Amino acid sequence: MMNKIGKYEFVAEPFHCDFSGRMFLGHLGNQMLNAADFHSTDRGFGMKYLMTIKRSWVLSRLAIEMEEMPSQHERYTIETWVEGAMKFFTSRNFCVSDGNGKVYGYGRSIWAMIDTETRQPTDIYSIDQGAINNWIVDDNPCPIEKGGRVKMSGNAALVRTIDVNYNDIDINGHVNSVKYIEHVLDLWDIAWYREHRLKRFEIAYVAEAHEGEKLSFYREQTSENEYCVRLVKTETTGKETEVCRCMATFSPMNQSEA
Repeated sequence: MMNKIGKYEFVAEPFHCDFSGRMFLGHLGNQMLNAADFHSTDRGFGMKYLMTIKRSWVLSRLAIEMEEMPSQHERYTIETWVEGAMKFFTSRNFCVSDGNGKVYGYGRSIWAMIDTETRQPTDIYSIDQGAINNWIVDDNPCPIEKGGRVKMSGNAALVRTIDVNYNDIDINGHVNSVKYIEHVLDLWDIAWYREHRLKRFEIAYVAEAHEGEKLSFYREQTSENEYCVRLVKTETTGKETEVCRCMATFSPMNQSEA
């Protein structure tokens, strides 16, 4: 029988790495989503099958916590498994390592299954008579904290507004999940990243944004090395809607990391 935990190998390509030669967090997040798709497809509840019955997985929350990022040309492994399932949501975990025992970090995610026509949540257990339960792993705990509610005051400052363009849009017709992460991390310049390492990133998705709309970024420092960001879309009609909230936790770079 196929293992409940999927294990997939990737390479940190140089053009997926930043000025320091370490992988961009956004690209690592993208590879986590690829691993999730490989895992679910191999086990009969992936996007390829779901699209034939007008269903789709939608990422609701993602938390990534890294002690170190893979360097350019390094091979790394992403393991992924389903931690639990409910009627409308399922939780999936990730472990990023070098494949030989060295762990770079972990990820936690929450997914919803939606009807692609109504865009409303649909019953996960209706797929193959609830077969997802056969793949739940309850004896491999993920050591990082679950993503929580990102709390912000009304004092967050507007720091940037951008247009939603072609390269932001994915196959579902809305802004790609990882694009939000990349745009948020662009709020800090290279000088900041020369002195700070991104330790943990959380994002909670609320609504979808589309081409032609504008995204406004409101940032608030909530502790010494922690920042929260709220993204608000402005539709072509002028209506404003919050689309997601993020939390970025940094740690000062020590001399050996710099």
